[in-house]
Amino acid sequence: MYEIVSMKELAPRVKMVEVNAPEIAEKAQPGQFIVVRVDEKGERIPLTIADYDSASGNVVTVFQEVGVSTQKLGKMKPGESIKDFVGPLGIPSEMARFGRVTMVGGGVGVPPLYPQARALRKLGNKVVTIIGARTADLLVFREEMRSVSDELHVATDDGSMGFKGFVTDLLKLLIEKGPKPDRVIAVGPAIMMKAVSNVTRPFKIKTIVSLNSIMVDATGMCGACRVSVGGRTRFTCVHGPEFDGHQVDFEGLMARLRTYVEQEKSSLRRYEESQRGD
Repeated sequence: MYEIVSMKELAPRVKMVEVNAPEIAEKAQPGQFIVVRVDEKGERIPLTIADYDSASGNVVTVFQEVGVSTQKLGKMKPGESIKDFVGPLGIPSEMARFGRVTMVGGGVGVPPLYPQARALRKLGNKVVTIIGARTADLLVFREEMRSVSDELHVATDDGSMGFKGFVTDLLKLLIEKGPKPDRVIAVGPAIMMKAVSNVTRPFKIKTIVSLNSIMVDATGMCGACRVSVGGRTRFTCVHGPEFDGHQVDFEGLMARLRTYVEQEKSSLRRYEESQRGD
């Protein structure tokens, strides 16, 4: 059992949970993820690590309350315990002195960029960060990303803060203005990462994306998280979660992400009815 240290709402339906997990905190590296099971009957959900501290033994992750498991997790309070909190999983992000690195985050994809940006900057890279959301009230980790970036740019779909438009529109403008980044790292919804990859492809900029495939065992045995990368079948849990965005079959990935939509809706409906006492 893993005790919850803190639970904080960052935006509507978006929460940050800090969990005491000393062994994970000691070994975690940027880009890795954990698998959470809230209770004995809960599903296993992968969540990317947003921060970790070996001194306190605490691990932070940010999630959006969209299904039964995330809603259950969001209702938990400090002092309560999560049944399973497994990790760190996945291959850590490549850390080197690339030069100019542009980080692009959308929605709850912003927090996982924080440990990467922090580490890359310490290695001497110039870190330029672009974060975005539909509206200003949905932006998360803005100040955290500012603290580890040489430049921070904000985009909102409705123009309520910063640049009016998508993060990809802002990314293209910055690339065209120059200097051109040596590497782009994008984390967010699959459609956003696809769009980022499409923007950088003509400029031949190495682009790394962190995939959010459906996972079951997260050990490479079930095959649920498979994705086609460069024409080869890869398992996100053990070969990723990061891949070359120019090689990812995003259409296949997004089709697989829609596989259990109806079942997820049905499960959520039954859960919400049980909470109301219907």
